[in-house]
Amino acid sequence: MNYAAQRTLSRLLRRTTRRTTTNIQSRRCTSTFETSEWSTPLARTLANAIKTTGPVPIAAFMRQVLTSPEGGYYTTKPESGGEVFGKKGDFVTSPEISQVFGELIGIWTITEWMAQGGKKSGVQLMEVGPGKGTLMDDMLRTFRHFKPFTSSLEAIYLVEASPTLREVQKKLLCGDAAMEETEIGHRSTSKYFDVPVIWVEDIRLLPHEEDKTPFIFAHEFFDALPIHAFESIPPAPENQPQEQEIMTPTGPTKLHKPLKSANQPQWREIMVTLNPRAVEENLKDEPEFALTLAKASTPSSLVIPEISERYRTLKSQPGSTIEISPESRIYSSDFARRIGGSSQPPRTVTKGKAPAAPVVAKRNPSGAALIMDYGTMSTIPVNSLRGIQNHRIVPALSSPGLVDVSADVDFMSLAEAAIEASEGVEVHGPVEQGHFLQAMGIAERMRQLLTTVQDEEKRKVLETGWQRLVERGGGGMGKLYKVMAIVPENGGRRRPVGFGGEVQM
Repeated sequence: MNYAAQRTLSRLLRRTTRRTTTNIQSRRCTSTFETSEWSTPLARTLANAIKTTGPVPIAAFMRQVLTSPEGGYYTTKPESGGEVFGKKGDFVTSPEISQVFGELIGIWTITEWMAQGGKKSGVQLMEVGPGKGTLMDDMLRTFRHFKPFTSSLEAIYLVEASPTLREVQKKLLCGDAAMEETEIGHRSTSKYFDVPVIWVEDIRLLPHEEDKTPFIFAHEFFDALPIHAFESIPPAPENQPQEQEIMTPTGPTKLHKPLKSANQPQWREIMVTLNPRAVEENLKDEPEFALTLAKASTPSSLVIPEISERYRTLKSQPGSTIEISPESRIYSSDFARRIGGSSQPPRTVTKGKAPAAPVVAKRNPSGAALIMDYGTMSTIPVNSLRGIQNHRIVPALSSPGLVDVSADVDFMSLAEAAIEASEGVEVHGPVEQGHFLQAMGIAERMRQLLTTVQDEEKRKVLETGWQRLVERGGGGMGKLYKVMAIVPENGGRRRPVGFGGEVQM
């Protein structure tokens, strides 16, 4: 991620937002920006920032429309009375469709804990982007039937950036228990058993501890993390002068040392810019923002596509496009280090810097991470940026703050980052969600559940729900969604349940 660009854009947003209304209802509001009208106040704010700095990376745009405190989708939509998840929201997630989904994830956790020897203490549960808390609630309800496991639980950690969603999660998971602020976030107590529930805004605030066993869950989390997109362009003709400047967050900057003549393709970043048909001609049916190819190299285009051989290979093929999420790789690396320890020497926290937890070596890798999302099995995502509103696909750049923006997850990139981060882990999958749930016994669990249901309407809802989770065609989620596991390295001798392995006592 281009952090300099993020900081510059954020500063501009804060300045311009002071002059905007906080109303984010879906209506067009009059703007002083060349008589244009904007779908939301955040759209006007972004337009002013782009007008000042020029086109911005997709990653910067995504971060603002999803998490900006001044009108972001996840940070302010619930406050305005709108819902994000569920039938009344913009989309429905697997845990919202059927309780059996969360129950099976809980069973997977128990079986993996047993396979690793059933640690008697120091077990941690961590979920990033927990939504309404439904998945964790179904898991905790399932854990109540496994006393040896619950007695080993030390804490439940939820990584949540939205204060509003944090309150929803607290009510569901902790009931009437009090919530208090801590040095790293907030804290309450589970309503199911006497275990603390701790909220932080970033997983890097949580300590890496050698003797802990973390079980980490990421369900529809990575698809919302910002992406950068790049296109490979052919080398310039020999008689054509090469660019002598580079695009930065504050505009083009002259190079002190001119670039050598290019004799091979180069990556150029795909940026978000203003759509002149909407902004200058004020055509209301036109999207206010559009994608454009950067006219010069950016810091991101020079660095990000070089981090993996998978990307470097495509660079030699002009016209190739790729999407990369550096932040996703950071999270995957963090998961791996918590489970298997770091492949690098222990890191210490520099005095006066951000309070990120130091990474320590781990003599005995333990724990696991389960990543569940939609994305590609082995290929690099291309042109996958999408918007979702009221259960329909809409233009990703429309109505900033009112539309959920996401992109396909590059599972191979997550696996690569995990293995590079820690020699103490191995990765299994991704496998299709339908195959995973079938292997976990979803059909058997549903038959058991249906024997206790007499109401015909409720039976129909339950049957329709679980079939949607596993079906591979139509509106089913069985093929579209994938599951990947990061577990302690064991030379491939033991495969986890759901990935070709058997239950081990």
